[in-house]
Amino acid sequence: MHTLMSSAAIRCAGLIKRYKDVVAVAGLDLEVRAGECFGLLGPNGAGKTTTVEMLEGLTPPDAGDIEVLGMRWDGDERALRERLGVALQETKLADRLKVAEVIRLFHSFYPRGRSVEEVLQVVQLEEKRGAWVEKLSGGQRQRLAIACALVGDPDLLFLDEPTTGLDPQSRRQLWDVVAAFKRRGGTVVLTTHYMEEAERLCDRVAVMDHGKVIALGTPRELIASLGAEEVVEFACGDGAAAGVGADAGGADALTEAALAAVPGVRAVRHDGPRWVLTVGEVHRAVPGLLAELQRRRVELTELVTHHATLEDLFLSLTGRHLRDE
Repeated sequence: MHTLMSSAAIRCAGLIKRYKDVVAVAGLDLEVRAGECFGLLGPNGAGKTTTVEMLEGLTPPDAGDIEVLGMRWDGDERALRERLGVALQETKLADRLKVAEVIRLFHSFYPRGRSVEEVLQVVQLEEKRGAWVEKLSGGQRQRLAIACALVGDPDLLFLDEPTTGLDPQSRRQLWDVVAAFKRRGGTVVLTTHYMEEAERLCDRVAVMDHGKVIALGTPRELIASLGAEEVVEFACGDGAAAGVGADAGGADALTEAALAAVPGVRAVRHDGPRWVLTVGEVHRAVPGLLAELQRRRVELTELVTHHATLEDLFLSLTGRHLRDE
């Protein structure tokens, strides 16, 4: 692993990418620090993959400037390719090759690299070294794709939605691979719409929506920007959850103003049939909420509390969930 001379592994400014009927990336500015895991978080269609493809040199921007590892794609492409590892959303590998043969093939593309055996150990595929690619599970195929990205001993690793569709065990195995790469001094750019993944792996996160960064910071900083650490979600019978009126039994409709006045509540919003309260002191907010519902004779049908997450941040900023299509 080479030591980067610059404190920034990636710098880009004013990135724009247009397609026939959509602006996929709309004037993006980013800086990724050397040695960090930087996450691009957002729903499908937010512009994450298009951004990464431009940074990887796979898609030319319509406008803007990109610097990767102190170099530029228009003059340093070969040198850059030797120092990058890339795992796309889906990697199609030859079914009739064996696992070790695939890694050996990718190793041959680089002037330096890690041994096949070392990479097999890193991605926990030692027992599958002689297996045909077509016989691998989805999680094993994804780990093989990442092995191919690691075998050249890159300084910078791009992972585009690496755990989509994987079971929880396979997902955590890939998280271990990313953590090990970072411990070696590598820089990671990760796109994901899994909030837990971003919170677990990323030093900093850029939350994207409609081709723009709408929030940037550490996961802790972004969650703290909500102004509270807990979220209370609840639903009520009849129409009360949506605040649309009184039911036949004489219950009073809930209103945002009434809920905002509950002790400990910092913010109130609707999420479909539910109310979502961002609260600072859950031990005050929940009893206060129950008292308010009782006073209004509103029947509670569901109540859930949880620590605030990046999902809650995105919902607060956009009114949509990260995994909305």
